[in-house]
Amino acid sequence: MQNKKVVLISLLVLLVVFLGGTYIFKTNKTEQLIANTKANYSALIREHSVIIGNKDAKVELVEFFDPACETCAQMHPYVKEIMKEKEGNIKLVLRYAPFHKGSTNAVILLEASKEQNKFIEVLELLFNTQNVWVINHSVDLNRLWAVVASSKLLDMDKLVKDMKDPKIIEIVKQDIEDGKALKATKTPAYYVNGKPLEVFGLDNLKDLINSAL
Repeated sequence: MQNKKVVLISLLVLLVVFLGGTYIFKTNKTEQLIANTKANYSALIREHSVIIGNKDAKVELVEFFDPACETCAQMHPYVKEIMKEKEGNIKLVLRYAPFHKGSTNAVILLEASKEQNKFIEVLELLFNTQNVWVINHSVDLNRLWAVVASSKLLDMDKLVKDMKDPKIIEIVKQDIEDGKALKATKTPAYYVNGKPLEVFGLDNLKDLINSAL
């Protein structure tokens, strides 16, 4: 009986030590992420960044996304819903993080659509047709082109010209570099008033936004 008590107490001590160690690790990780974001705060938003909503809103929600990312497409309507519920209180800043194979072409196309004032429409189109032009987590450029052309949203000749513009290429490169600096290694990656969303999830994102409000 005495041995059993000793074993039980030992196990409890080990559990407490483990939980304590896990808490310390998570706390340290949180502090490191926040410190890194503060150190690279200028990388959160650039002059070229797309801003949706009230530019003077209390909450700045920065999202690094990939148009070929399935989770980004799934989260998109929920983010729009949150912004509608908190109308006027949130501004969404969209940044590129083309992690999927071939998705750099997709974000260049998307950036070029701004020259025809069709960014939002093309973004919605790409998310809604992902199953057509994203094959095995890779972008099929021919299919993507066909989807955009058939939508008749854009002047395709102008799009071809604009996609070759060095200015647009530099914008995409800048977003990629900023994502690296902020350690945005997965998409979508969210930052609320400079604070990174550490544990991904819709409820966690809502909680982070509500805490900022």
